Amino acid sequence: MAKNKNTSFDPADKPVKFGFIWTILFTVLSLFFIFPIFEVVINSFKTTSNIGGANTFVLPTKDSFAGLANYVQGIADTNFWSAFGNTVLITVLSVAAIILCTSMCGWYIARVDSKGAKIVYALFAFSMVIPFQMVMYTLAYVAQNLNLTNPIGLVPVYLGFGAGLATFMFVGFAKSIPLEIEEAAMIDGCGALGIFFRIVVPIMKPTYITVAILEAMWIWNDYLLPYLVLDSNYKTVPIAIQFLQTSHGQVEWGPMMAIIILAIIPIIVFYMLAQKYIIGGVVAGAVKG
Repeated sequence: MAKNKNTSFDPADKPVKFGFIWTILFTVLSLFFIFPIFEVVINSFKTTSNIGGANTFVLPTKDSFAGLANYVQGIADTNFWSAFGNTVLITVLSVAAIILCTSMCGWYIARVDSKGAKIVYALFAFSMVIPFQMVMYTLAYVAQNLNLTNPIGLVPVYLGFGAGLATFMFVGFAKSIPLEIEEAAMIDGCGALGIFFRIVVPIMKPTYITVAILEAMWIWNDYLLPYLVLDSNYKTVPIAIQFLQTSHGQVEWGPMMAIIILAIIPIIVFYMLAQKYIIGGVVAGAVKG
């Protein structure tokens, strides 16, 4: 009886097999995340009366198709472009302040071996575990007394809340930068600021982009902090969306879906343009050093 010569076990086949299984599994899981977004898109083109119950999951028909009417109504009812401008201003300035201040602080902590620097680093790390709900009323009170109830005044507030994670990542990456590079720049006559902006900043580019993406996604979509701090004359996009709900609890679902789509498009585009840096930046900032 002839023996089968191809019965030997090849360890290389196992990763391929399990890799295929993981691909199928995560593809299916991704559909669960994509489906709600797909539902919001199709319902943004339907009349409000045709959104709800079983009709929610039905594609627009000739009778239910609203065209761009929901977008026009939503923009008008929420004063969308004013809220959009406030959101862009707050997000850009806050992210810029966070990455500039925390990168300099993180580099300093990584290079100064002192008890004070270690205590400051521990405080930054500890701030990440404090729930916002514990300080939100005190924060709102302090912001009102310091006249921070405007888009510019909200920037230092976001700097304080976003500094913990950003500093943690920058410290981890700064520790991986060879000290000899900075010493060579110092010999050539560079001061501390020259070393930081000419040597450190270009090297830390992946972490800069990663922190910018994470902080921008948080600030852009944040509702509670602007709602508590900002004066009623200023609205961000998440706050403006709630005005599509009447005092009687009736919701204009069609315009609301349309405004949600307009709100998520900019941050999705930003994420897609820079997402290749996320994994590299997170690993470099959290593992190295």
